[in-house]
Amino acid sequence: MVIFTHPALGQSRIKDIADFEGIRDNILVGYGLVVGLNGTGDDLDDAVFTRESLIGMLQRLGVNARDDDLDSDNVAAVMVTANLPPFARQGSRIDVTVSAIGSAESLQGGTLVVTPLLGADGEVYAVSQGSIAIAGFSAQGNAETITRGIPTVGRIANGAIIEREIQFDLRRLENVDIALKNPDLTTASRMSQTINRFLGTAAAQSIDPGTVRLAIPSKYNGNAVALMTDIENLLVRPDNPAKVVIDESSGVIVIGKDVRINEVAIAQGNLTVRITETPQVSQPNAFAATGQTEVVDRTNIEVDDDSEKRLAVLQEGVTLQEVVDGLNALGVGPRDMITILQSIKAAGALQADIEVM
Repeated sequence: MVIFTHPALGQSRIKDIADFEGIRDNILVGYGLVVGLNGTGDDLDDAVFTRESLIGMLQRLGVNARDDDLDSDNVAAVMVTANLPPFARQGSRIDVTVSAIGSAESLQGGTLVVTPLLGADGEVYAVSQGSIAIAGFSAQGNAETITRGIPTVGRIANGAIIEREIQFDLRRLENVDIALKNPDLTTASRMSQTINRFLGTAAAQSIDPGTVRLAIPSKYNGNAVALMTDIENLLVRPDNPAKVVIDESSGVIVIGKDVRINEVAIAQGNLTVRITETPQVSQPNAFAATGQTEVVDRTNIEVDDDSEKRLAVLQEGVTLQEVVDGLNALGVGPRDMITILQSIKAAGALQADIEVM
């Protein structure tokens, strides 16, 4: 499948194409245990980490569980992940995702016990606990097994309480860095010009393709939030680079409108040999005195060398539509088109970047 993209004739808000300094999520992760599973948990003989975690948890609760006969398939070791939103306050709640890391078959019906969630600095920022909701399921019989979705991954809505806040005081900022989600020199320059026109002063400057630095004007001193609120809805026309994006696993090709090709000749063809075996049975008449039944081979061989496909010339500076029309005239499918585009790029005739996903 080929998808065409065109430069945005309209304009986008700054808040949709850029992020403001200090306003960002933070990743949290933790290790915990899920209990209450209906025989679908980890095998304690194979999952040593689950066994040791279960023993340690029970000992902290005053239960001596150091026993060779300890055996339970109702417990599973899991990794718990969450995003800490910007300026989230202590006591508020966030959603968490729970994923099995052992041999558990399903987390359905399980309950996550108290699990600290750590940030990149090793500090605990939230604590999670609660019943897990999963979207998948697994059913097994003697002759067939059905699995829909992923039963070993679940979610707990509002499953974690924030215990520590990330301090960042916007009021003390003297400059605000605006980071473009898709770095581009032209877009950064247009953004700074738009902001300066709105403020009536040269407060914004693009310092690199991905950053616009905004000096806070005197009328916004101590109130950077009001400044961000005023400029985040300003409209900017983003500039799109010439690029071809290829997803080889699915055969999807996305081609930007500014892609240009120098004069090049293209030929595409495949040799296909099809062999069909149709064995027939030869046998004597019902009352014949002699003769025996024989199997007679019948083989049909067809050769398709794509001889009807000709060499095509794409003229210099052709548009995207002309490129696609030329390739379609050759009967090229998406898979072959990927190879052709890569070959044109290798020949130096494709004036665009190719990104293979």
